[in-house]
Amino acid sequence: MTPHARFSLNQATIKYANLREALDLCVAQGVQSIGLWREPVNEVGLAESAKLLADSGLRFSSHCRSGFLTDPDDAAWRVSLDENRRAIEETATLAAAGAPGSAAVLVVVAGGIPEGGTIADARARFAEGIATLAPEAQAAGVTLALEALHPMFASDRCVLSTLGQALDIADAIGSPAVGAVVDSFHVWWDPDVAAQVARAGAAGQIATYQVCDWKTPLPADVLLSRHLPGDGVIDFASLTEAVNAAGYAGDVEVEVFNGELWDTPYAEALEATWTKFNAAVGVHLAEVVPA
Repeated sequence: MTPHARFSLNQATIKYANLREALDLCVAQGVQSIGLWREPVNEVGLAESAKLLADSGLRFSSHCRSGFLTDPDDAAWRVSLDENRRAIEETATLAAAGAPGSAAVLVVVAGGIPEGGTIADARARFAEGIATLAPEAQAAGVTLALEALHPMFASDRCVLSTLGQALDIADAIGSPAVGAVVDSFHVWWDPDVAAQVARAGAAGQIATYQVCDWKTPLPADVLLSRHLPGDGVIDFASLTEAVNAAGYAGDVEVEVFNGELWDTPYAEALEATWTKFNAAVGVHLAEVVPA
């Protein structure tokens, strides 16, 4: 058995591996695509990261993550805007270095509710930031992929809790550089998710599809509550079929934050990741290599 052609390892799944280790492991196991995180890239520098990626022959599926644009203080907000601009540059550079079929997708998380603020004000401030960045992202050939997080993160991490809320912002801005993430962990519970996936597909707004599973009881640190596909309760058949029907044909990332998996030897963790993906998600995907 080999990894599905559209499987992409999101680097956070083997969090403690450095960039070279992650790339080498993917090549050794026949994985064709990888999604990177800014911290490991910045550890070695953008130019060296791009060279390592190019030498690996892997596709680049996304860059994680940017955003955090809810601060009402103008000076702090402008600092966040500048950090997002750096992330846009990184995304464009890495996508250009990746193999054919790479996607210049920057995953964007809104941010939480500032002290003394309201969720409505935070959402409006985030939308203002994305509207400011959209022309710059478009000029760089980068898609800002707005990611809604599960409502348990609404106060401190992301004031967008549904795919529909992310799409509302994308529609209001009306830029081809603004799309959305369909992340199984965050949207599986939403009774409107199939309709929203179809809506995103009709508008060409599905920037990336990320998968992992939900299993209870949740740990004390809910950030680390993700599981490999097939180990929880998410109906990947129906969700993946909805994404297929919406026309998404790109790489599909497995992104897992789980302390036990992070402590597993990297090669063993990667093999378990694509094996589980093949069985739970890959069987519902066409063997189409992104072009």
